[in-house]
Amino acid sequence: MSGTLYIIGSPIGNMEDITLRQLRMLAEVDFLCAEDTRVTLKLLTRYEIKNELVSFHQHSSRADAQRIIDRLLAGESCGVVTDAGMPCISDPGEVLVKLAYENGIDVRAVPGPSAVVTAAALSGIHLDRFTFEGFLSVNRKEREEQLGRLRGETAAMIFYEAPHKLRTTLDDLADFFGADRQISICREITKLHEETLRFTLAEAVSYYSEHEPRGEYVLVVKGGSPDAEEMTLEQAVEQVKKLMDMGEKPTDACKAVAKETGFRKGELYAALQ
Repeated sequence: MSGTLYIIGSPIGNMEDITLRQLRMLAEVDFLCAEDTRVTLKLLTRYEIKNELVSFHQHSSRADAQRIIDRLLAGESCGVVTDAGMPCISDPGEVLVKLAYENGIDVRAVPGPSAVVTAAALSGIHLDRFTFEGFLSVNRKEREEQLGRLRGETAAMIFYEAPHKLRTTLDDLADFFGADRQISICREITKLHEETLRFTLAEAVSYYSEHEPRGEYVLVVKGGSPDAEEMTLEQAVEQVKKLMDMGEKPTDACKAVAKETGFRKGELYAALQ
């Protein structure tokens, strides 16, 4: 009879944010699969738990995953943990869960904190619906395609971001969603320097031009108005042409229409050619 794969949540910052069941399961399973064994070892040491740690991260091979599945099929139990929060969300643990189901292995959750839900609660933005987008692609084309698909999104949008990419991301969000769109920026959630800042995207860009981004960020962007009629690129270009007919320079006309429609200035200018 095969063992069980447990998805075990862990604190997202403050090590006190852990449940009795999580502590018990971290000790009871036969072995733990960790995104970074050094990070998980700190948690285990804090609570005097000794267990076998197996590394499983985004660069692990299919063979690495299969060795873990083989142990489960042989009857061992395994806990999959991530560096912070719930595994399998923007996390390599999802590979193990998929393979477990494919092999008829029982999968159970030992839930814990989630940066996504915590940031949503902290944001002060209306959140009867939201879409979680994780980290935006570093590939420019893929990044623009993702943001382009979200331009008409009426639900709040939640993104993860690293400090060294925050300024670029805020610039892109302002370009695609408009400078006046609301954003809540949650930094270092549950940690010593936790803060939540609420801005328009223009204000956020300005603030971080003067303040160095530090720590890990979760960005909560207000959704678009459901009453607003979605404009096509062709319609936006027609508005640009009308302004040009009135004497506006092409770059100024594109900038003005971009601010009103959410299309990027460069996107409108390219469509004119």
